[in-house]
Amino acid sequence: MHHEIDAKIRELACSLGFDACGMARAHQVQDDVAQRYDHWIESGRNGCMQWTRNHRDLRNDPTLLLPGAKTVIVFAMNYYPGKMMPPGAPQFACYAYGEDYHKVIRRKLKVISRYIEDQTGENCRICVDSAPIHERYWARVAGLGFIGLNNSLILPGKGSYYFLGIILTTLELEPDKPCTQLCGNCRLCIDRCPTGALSEGSPVDAGKCLSCLTIEYDGELPEWTAKALGNRIYGCDTCQQCCPHNRHAAPTRVTEFQPKAEFMNITHKQILSMTEDEFSHIFGKSAVKRAGLERLKRNLAAMEKHTK
Repeated sequence: MHHEIDAKIRELACSLGFDACGMARAHQVQDDVAQRYDHWIESGRNGCMQWTRNHRDLRNDPTLLLPGAKTVIVFAMNYYPGKMMPPGAPQFACYAYGEDYHKVIRRKLKVISRYIEDQTGENCRICVDSAPIHERYWARVAGLGFIGLNNSLILPGKGSYYFLGIILTTLELEPDKPCTQLCGNCRLCIDRCPTGALSEGSPVDAGKCLSCLTIEYDGELPEWTAKALGNRIYGCDTCQQCCPHNRHAAPTRVTEFQPKAEFMNITHKQILSMTEDEFSHIFGKSAVKRAGLERLKRNLAAMEKHTK
């Protein structure tokens, strides 16, 4: 095994702003994981995210994504903000406060993958929501944390405000021990979900989840959804905000995830009158661009309809 390479990968990860790094031996995922995912799809709980139906064979076997893959290296990066938006402002999920994590994490993982390839001659493939792979499963197997009842990956002692990134490599590295911790008897996330999208023993019902509906869903929001929005305009953090594991969440040290002042001070009126150019100026580097200006205005209109 390449112990020196292993140590350098972890050292590089830390220097680049990652808070956790773990290794797992590449293999086909366990049958119950694949079956659980298939049931989630077939029962329609994937909601409007029809892309989740694609490439299930690749999702279940990382060696199909990178032929000859021997190791799955998983990285976690904290995005918890040091300061929250004012309570009266339209609320955005915390993960969207800074720059788009896809680009930030991919850029940092390229440094590590280049190091592996240069030092060993082995191949790498980076996955940051860009390839069909069970990120949270691999994070658990690699020892980073466990999948909570809120369906988020929870890092023991650190919480769930973390982005995940993966490097598949043909380099063989010593695997870490899987995380075996569980939520136990806590049901706060299930009880406090504003739309009942969470249930014990089942993946999130995306058709009820405010994050999915406000970001991914086209068309007018269902009446029951609009009533549950409160002051949320993009995403929902309720299941994380009430989670005991996040009581001591520490602010991110990643510069790219620090929000702009103009984002933090945005108002309902500003969004309603916003032009595409103004939207691009404020959200051009943000994950918010995924939803687009028209969805933001749609969400805001639905929100205000039920707060008058």
